[in-house]
Amino acid sequence: MSVPRLVVAAPSSGSGKTTVATGLMAAFAARGLAVSPHKVGPDYIDPGYHALATGRVGRNLDAYLCGPELVAPLFLHGARGCDLAVVEGVMGLYDGAAGQGELASTAHVAKLLGAPVVLVVDASSQSRSVAALVHGFASWDPEVRVGGVILNKVGSDRHEALLREALESAGVPVLGVLRRAAPVATPSRHLGLVPVAERQGDAVEAVAAMAALVADGCDLAALEALARSAGAVPGGSAPWTPGFPPTHPSRPTEKSPSGASGARPAGEFPSAAPSGARPTDTSAGAPAPVVALAGGPAFTFSYAEHTELLAAAGAQVVTFDPLRDEQLPDGTAGLVVGGGFPEVYAGELSANEPLRKAIGELARSGAPVAAECAGLLYLCRELDGQPMCGVLDATARMTERLTLGYRDAVAVGDSVLAPAGTRMRGHEFHRTVVEPGAGAAPAWGVTAPARRVEGFVQQGVHASYLHTHWASEPGVARRFVERCRTS
Repeated sequence: MSVPRLVVAAPSSGSGKTTVATGLMAAFAARGLAVSPHKVGPDYIDPGYHALATGRVGRNLDAYLCGPELVAPLFLHGARGCDLAVVEGVMGLYDGAAGQGELASTAHVAKLLGAPVVLVVDASSQSRSVAALVHGFASWDPEVRVGGVILNKVGSDRHEALLREALESAGVPVLGVLRRAAPVATPSRHLGLVPVAERQGDAVEAVAAMAALVADGCDLAALEALARSAGAVPGGSAPWTPGFPPTHPSRPTEKSPSGASGARPAGEFPSAAPSGARPTDTSAGAPAPVVALAGGPAFTFSYAEHTELLAAAGAQVVTFDPLRDEQLPDGTAGLVVGGGFPEVYAGELSANEPLRKAIGELARSGAPVAAECAGLLYLCRELDGQPMCGVLDATARMTERLTLGYRDAVAVGDSVLAPAGTRMRGHEFHRTVVEPGAGAAPAWGVTAPARRVEGFVQQGVHASYLHTHWASEPGVARRFVERCRTS
């Protein structure tokens, strides 16, 4: 399949990728194009701005969490029916998973997609040196096609002239020049940008400002032509689908198409039993169980594919807002609480005592409950001294220390998500710690980068700091929904 596409990358974080990528999405959408938005890596916040810019769900492309073999199928799934796709990179162009070479880097994803790269350069403190920088990034890996550069934070006409003159020798065309502009600034806090769901009208204005800045400073016709120069997606990939059995390319044991290993973590965790078979379909003719999905400003971190997989497994997914709704959706048979910022809303979450009580009763009934990161904190007895749901005998608190990185993990025991021995990859990103009490088994044995146990399994509850992408192991959603039917 051939989808016109661009990857927006940069030499380093803070260069302006989100401004340019979101602005491009919105500017192309304003031209009447159906734009498919994507983000490299595990970021949950940027896709919210992408969705606002395009009117379509923002989707992640993570070669570590899902494996390189799923990047192209997931991309094609998101880009169905679109005229053009824009993929925002992560960190610097060649920065990938620590100690894993190019794996999960923007360059790796660009190669897996066969997509040209637009390099966004913060030019605020340089002039002629920009040519050496761009030449280095364009020539470092001959399989990565840097098709143009957008100069960001340019100070004046004279500054622009110096930059353009220098870049004439680099052989990479200048496709845009953006001046310093305060209106496109987006507020940040301890884990990055403030999510769209928390900003309401301010976010709409910010995206409109990004679109205006990009439309005024970039050659949209040239950028669209560059996107259309991309041929068929490599490897003859078909779009991923969440149906069962879902389309899931076999995981390579040797090398991925671009040379990085796509194999799952090697070695058993000492306390893990051998991996069991995936559950079989017993749902024919059965009523759809209601799976309540936490949303609203406090719980904004969720992959779109999770909802699609749950629905494909036969669930009726109903979103609720723990800040406002005092009861779970009618008929709730299972609960999914993803990531977000409960520490910011601890007081309001605590004040919603009827909902906290309802969640506690649901968990004690043995119903399936899956919680990741923020969801884990919400299920504790308290968070920063504020009472939470009390499902887990544990307390949580904010710290100054950032825990960040990819993890290789194996299920220590059976749970509502996976049988013992199931291997998955996850990602941690938090500034909190959880101090456990007693009575719950761990959820995961983390095998890399260091061996430890993590999370909680208690009755039907699976709670952990690890963010996982269920497309990598679709049996997770199937198993969860089956447990909703039988609990």
